[in-house]
Amino acid sequence: MSTPFGLDLGNDNSVLAVARNRGIDIVVNEVSNRSTPSVVGFGPKNRYLGETGKTKQTSNIKNTVTNLKRIVGLNYDDEDFEQESKFFTSKLVKLDDGKIGAQVRFAGEQQTYSAVQLTGMFIDKVKHTVIDETKANLTDVCVAVPAWYSEEQRYAMADAVRVAGLNPVRIVNDITAAGVSYGVFKTDLPEGEEKPRIVALVDIGHSSYTCSIMAFKKGELKVLGTAYDKHFGGRDFDRAITEHFADEFKGKYKIDIRENPKAYNRILTAAEKLKKVLSANTAAPFSVESVMNDVDVSSQMTREELEELVKPLLERVTDPVTRALAQANISAEEVDYVELIGGTTRIPTLKQSISDAFGKPLSTTLNQDEAIAKGAAFICAIHSPTLRVRPFKFEDIHPLSVSYSWDKQVEDEDHLEVFPVNSSFPSTKMITLHRTGDFSMEAKYTDKDQLPKDVPVEIARWDISGVQLAEGQESIPVKLKLRCDPSGLHIIEEAYTLEDIIVKEEIPLPDDAPEDAEPEFKEVTKTVKKDTLTITPHTFALNASSLNELIEKENELTAQDKLVFETEDRKNALEEYIYTLRGKLEEEYAPFASEQEKTKLTGMLSKAEEWLYDDGYDSIKAKYIAKYEELASIGNVIRGRYLAKEEEKKQALRAKQEASQMADLAAKLAAQRKAEAEAKEETADAEGDVDLD
Repeated sequence: MSTPFGLDLGNDNSVLAVARNRGIDIVVNEVSNRSTPSVVGFGPKNRYLGETGKTKQTSNIKNTVTNLKRIVGLNYDDEDFEQESKFFTSKLVKLDDGKIGAQVRFAGEQQTYSAVQLTGMFIDKVKHTVIDETKANLTDVCVAVPAWYSEEQRYAMADAVRVAGLNPVRIVNDITAAGVSYGVFKTDLPEGEEKPRIVALVDIGHSSYTCSIMAFKKGELKVLGTAYDKHFGGRDFDRAITEHFADEFKGKYKIDIRENPKAYNRILTAAEKLKKVLSANTAAPFSVESVMNDVDVSSQMTREELEELVKPLLERVTDPVTRALAQANISAEEVDYVELIGGTTRIPTLKQSISDAFGKPLSTTLNQDEAIAKGAAFICAIHSPTLRVRPFKFEDIHPLSVSYSWDKQVEDEDHLEVFPVNSSFPSTKMITLHRTGDFSMEAKYTDKDQLPKDVPVEIARWDISGVQLAEGQESIPVKLKLRCDPSGLHIIEEAYTLEDIIVKEEIPLPDDAPEDAEPEFKEVTKTVKKDTLTITPHTFALNASSLNELIEKENELTAQDKLVFETEDRKNALEEYIYTLRGKLEEEYAPFASEQEKTKLTGMLSKAEEWLYDDGYDSIKAKYIAKYEELASIGNVIRGRYLAKEEEKKQALRAKQEASQMADLAAKLAAQRKAEAEAKEETADAEGDVDLD
């Protein structure tokens, strides 16, 4: 049975959650952190994923890729890329398909990986983190993505999940997942005919800001409006602080950290820590050792200085709130609660700006870092065929209108707006077309002017085949089931032809008809399903061969990482054995080895040590094992003698203790018998005394 897995794929850190033990648990990683850095790094032999990648980021900055979710499904020529590129330290290149890839040095060679591959690598890493921590079987996952993701980006994320060997049961908007977390675990929501609770969820994470207006009832959630600023987040505050100190240090220490990527990254990391300290304190020192050119830098900043520094950012807080309220068609006064999530919402001045935008106090009843992952895990559990979860219905909202068009074969309309803007999804629409043969359909955004620049208008295309006309028939009706699925992807779920058949229907007898009256029938024309048609989709998803190629490549890299880890582990085991055995040979093992054995083994240990730090420094796993077993073949014999003697000592000590215990017990019994005998004598003497008076 697969354990439902929810992944909040964050820009800076990701949170993992599973549904088990009748609840939702956050999964800690290999260093017991409740979040994992969303980092993929490349080294001389293996990849550095998650925590390891973050640890090595400064020293391996050009070969470390971050901000993964910002480039998945994004075109290199997209207007967003110009803003995104400044946050990357690795080299980003344009791939043959126009998408973004990262060029890195891996295993001594220059390699280029697509954003889908890189994201798949990270998801594969966290998949194994969950498996190792929970000992569970994983096949399904629900991934939370930004609400502003286009259809192309959602397909790309689903492909990345498949590269990692998982089934994406749902690609859900992160703000909606947080809303599910709120609705499922709140016990005081209105029921029945009561007015729904209106909650504004504000999520400001590392890279983006989303505001969503939601209506809650017990077991039910409906998204009323969602707006966002996809270039507003914690990283913008970090960069503002870093740029401030870059100017200061240029004059104060005569160094320009902008010219040195490693130095800039070190100040950026320290700026993030300073921002967090100033969230709880009014002032904080700032110092970094040996930033560049062996120069140590130090300064300080007050909360007031930070607030002045980020004023241009704070001016952008109101816009998403205003647009979300307008889309929901409600006023700020009608909002019952404003719930904050996302790490950046801890900044006091930002919280005040949000509070001012709504004109009411803020609430933080949700876990700001974990609410999205928990909601995603619950959604994955809903899709599980083996788990029973409490009923919870939720609907998201279409941010843009989507229309379907088709080949014009007869004199009728050739397009139709199927999913209007602000309508709810998942949803299904049935349409009937009159066709003269096989045809194609296309889904596209209705209003091109509403789209961001460079986002394609076309969403998907389908070839419908198998249409057969009867003799003399000019056209045939075709029924199509159009669907916006739970992941927000537009599909054609079913297509079939219709035919009219004549059936006989019994005419009801009048009330005064005799009991033996014969039933009467009439002929009625009914439309029924005739032939199921073949649907061939052409979407943004990778084709089967390309996807299988990426899956195989990821499996190879995972096996390579595993081999490198195991090789290093065997090398460390050999090194530890050499030093441990040498020390014990001089001490506790000394009495149990002959001089000849000591001389031989000492020589072998020295040779093994020399080999380990010379020719064997970068050897293969089998050679480390062979060297270990060669030393152990003699060392274990001596160790066996030592253990045998120790066992003798233990047995002798145990026998001595048992003899002592038996002696003590015998003495105790003897003393007890003596006491009983004396007591009997005293009783007998007392009975023998006679009074002669």
